[in-house]
Formats: sequence, structure tokens, C-alpha cells
Amino acid sequence: MSARDTNPTDVAHVITGKLHRVRRSHEKEFVEEPPAPVPAPVRRPARVAIALALAHKIQAAIDSGAARDRADIARRLGLTRARVTQMLDLTLLAPDIQAAILDLESVDGIEPLSERRLRAISHAVTWSRQREPWRRLRPFGPGTR
Repeated sequence: MSARDTNPTDVAHVITGKLHRVRRSHEKEFVEEPPAPVPAPVRRPARVAIALALAHKIQAAIDSGAARDRADIARRLGLTRARVTQMLDLTLLAPDIQAAILDLESVDGIEPLSERRLRAISHAVTWSRQREPWRRLRPFGPGTR
């Protein structure tokens, strides 16, 4: 086959350069510029860890006499007495469970554990009875260490 026999539309074109494949939603496309690097995940203490730390501060204020009682704390913080009681119930958890909770992190806004799920555990009579439900509940994943 000679050059005269070929149709001009059948000629292959060679393009040189770099193309980067990017995914947007469910579609993929090629772009000339490399995609921006993926930002590092945003980590912060989990909400339940913050609530436990605040509960310890509240209990210390009551024990030292800086606050009269739970109702006084509730008035000062603008919370209900029931909410203060819920937070202080976290201090009834076994020390090893509290330490694990204080190590929890929220990664990119995803909480590893909710306070509500911990409340049932804190009502167990003994620390040994708290540990089995904690083992079943204990979060594993990016926000845990």
C-alpha cells in the first residue's frame, strides 16, 4: 500500500506530552495538569473524649468546692441537670476504658464512637461487667490507636 492509496482520515496522529487520569464522582477523564495532592486527614479528639475530659473537670470542681453540686454546674454551663448527670456518668467507667476513650480521634469529622452507646456500659455495677460490652463496642479503625 502506498501513500497515495491511503485515505487522509486513516492516518494516525502521535501526540506527545503527559496526561493524568482523574476521577470525578463516577466519571474518569484525562487532564494535562497533575491532580492536587490529597490533603492529610484532619484529626481531632473525638467528641466522647472531650465530654469525658469535661466530666472530670466538672467532678473536680464539685469535689474542690468550686461548685456546690450538679445543678450549680448546669446553671453555669447552660446545660440541663440531666445532661450534666449523663456526662458525669462517664467517670464511672473503668479506668482502662476511660484511657482508651481519651485516645480516640475523629478523622475527617467521622466520630469513632457515640456517647450514647457508652452510657449503657457506664451503668454496669462493676468494672469487670463493663469490660465485656466495651470489647464488643470498642471501635477499630482510623480514629483509634
